[in-house]
Amino acid sequence: MPGGRLTQQERQQIALGVADGLAYAEIARRLERPTSTITREVMRNGGPTAYRADLAHRATERRRAHRRTQAAPRDPHAPEQAHGRDAEAVREYEETFTNVMIATGTPTMMARVMACLTLTDTGSLTASELVQRLKVSPASISKAVTFLESQGMVRRERDERRRDRYVVDDDVFYQAMMASARSIAQIVETARQGVGVLGPRTPAGTRLENVARFLDFVSESTARAAEQAREILHTKPETPSDGTA
Repeated sequence: MPGGRLTQQERQQIALGVADGLAYAEIARRLERPTSTITREVMRNGGPTAYRADLAHRATERRRAHRRTQAAPRDPHAPEQAHGRDAEAVREYEETFTNVMIATGTPTMMARVMACLTLTDTGSLTASELVQRLKVSPASISKAVTFLESQGMVRRERDERRRDRYVVDDDVFYQAMMASARSIAQIVETARQGVGVLGPRTPAGTRLENVARFLDFVSESTARAAEQAREILHTKPETPSDGTA
């Protein structure tokens, strides 16, 4: 299986595959690349709806040039990687995680904070630690955390030094799914109000009623599935018999 950096020709094949609606795994198989490589490449460069081979190639070259100019000296305050992790691989994965969240509609800074918190072993950081890691202003962190708190994605607590710590709980995505279900339920209620205003037998009223019925089903199904699956978030994955993860 070939390794190393993606070539411009490979990026053109990725763009064609994405345009044809192929799954990332199928594109990876055709290029004899890991699926994670294709996923990271697409999500880092605009997502499936905006990926362009030439733009992705130029953006990658710019990032490499930037990394070369920033390579030395190493930031003495940069956190050491635990468990023998590859620092560059972790950095790239954090970027991928962030881009996926952005693609789902999360604002950029909020996605960066969420990724940073989620990928720490403790699941918590102080505002100053977030500022240091993300190289942004305290005001940007404050705004991002306020938004994430409002969505139930993070919570704050005081540590022994009476500093605010921002925490992602193990069930953060359960909370996110339940918040989504509640938001959808509000749309359902609003749609049904529109039916009363526009008339149930009019084309617009019928359209809103169908929207309400569809979203009502989605909201209830989402909440039910999240409740049923919640315990998965607190269960340690089984280790394969051969000892590999």
